[in-house]
Amino acid sequence: MNFHTRKWVKPEDLNPNGTLFGGSLLRWIDEEAAIYAICQLDNQRVVTKFMSEINFVSSARQGDIIELGMTATHFGTTSLTLRCEVRNKITRKSILTVEKMVFVNLDENGNPAPHGRTKIRYSDEAFERYSEKLRAMQQQPALLASDDTEDVDQNADAAH
Repeated sequence: MNFHTRKWVKPEDLNPNGTLFGGSLLRWIDEEAAIYAICQLDNQRVVTKFMSEINFVSSARQGDIIELGMTATHFGTTSLTLRCEVRNKITRKSILTVEKMVFVNLDENGNPAPHGRTKIRYSDEAFERYSEKLRAMQQQPALLASDDTEDVDQNADAAH
């Protein structure tokens, strides 16, 4: 499990008991999970469909730093299932685990749409693909220059 996000527990995140308010934590979890789903599916149109039981086993206090970890556990046709762990970096205690969070990939009309993914995409793999494309583009400077000139000419013609 990769822990990509850390949150600093501040006074506005506390409940009347002086511990982390569960609603604040759930908001952070849903946001982090949505970002993870967006990155995995390469689509900003994803929605939370389901979140399994949530059982708080410990908490955090003002000044504590918590870590949120996400991993994909299943790729459906239009969905992605995640597992989330939250831990307190200061006390080293687990705060909660969400065994199942389901996100649905949507098309431009808001309908479920196949995403074509079957495995986790890691950031270093995405970076490597980007680097390969960049190297290929750098090896063809003449082609790029002629394409850019055509675009400028077309834009100039359209402006007149």
